[in-house]
Amino acid sequence: MDLIQIVLLSLVQGITEFLPISSSAHLILVNRWFGYADEGLVFDVAAHLGSLCAVIVYFRDDLKRLLTGEMLASLDGAEGHRVLLWLVLATLPIAIIGMSFADVIETHLRSTLVIAVATIVFGLALGIADRRHDRRGQLTLGTALLMGAAQCLALIPGASRAGVTITAGRFCGLARTQAARFSFLMAIPAVGAAGAFGLREMLEDRAGIHWGEFALAVSVSGLAAYACIALFLKLIDRIGMLPFVVYRLALGAVLLAVAV
Repeated sequence: MDLIQIVLLSLVQGITEFLPISSSAHLILVNRWFGYADEGLVFDVAAHLGSLCAVIVYFRDDLKRLLTGEMLASLDGAEGHRVLLWLVLATLPIAIIGMSFADVIETHLRSTLVIAVATIVFGLALGIADRRHDRRGQLTLGTALLMGAAQCLALIPGASRAGVTITAGRFCGLARTQAARFSFLMAIPAVGAAGAFGLREMLEDRAGIHWGEFALAVSVSGLAAYACIALFLKLIDRIGMLPFVVYRLALGAVLLAVAV
């Protein structure tokens, strides 16, 4: 990978990782548009690491409260230890499903057509959830488990991890910011596990690693992801999910055109 490709793909990954618009769909479009080959495992690990660092740094105060058991004002005063347990339980479904069906997903679900259809279908679901559920609910164990189950759908390329978890949170009556914050906290164990699994595979073949390029991808994707999280949480209550729904429908249409 040349430097321009690394920076461009890292920016795309960092910006789209925490928006409900699917990073997979955007990486495919960029690769097709510029004629890039598949970015490979090393970039994948670097991008996950950058995203993980971004969400940990942004939510560092919440994480301290989780570990010490203090109340989290952003989640309706829920106790930290209780929310920490819910995060663990919410992560179990994707850990089990992901480990069991990783090869099947990689082999059969990475086509442009699948990603296009998932982009459209889950975009419509996000729009329905956001329009019908405008009350401020309370985060409960049931809501956390439903968001954790929905996270499994993110294994379908094009679904968007942020998109499906926020959709589930909205269906349960959470406010937009509530759903987004818990979704982003859920990303820490989910993205961390994916990154650790990829890192183990990457280190088994050290010959293909260029550490300077790796560090650049981590830095660019991490900075982009941090800025995206901050901006999204600042604006989401004001603009709602409709702009992302419309964008997903347009993106899905473009991907369908590319697929055929």
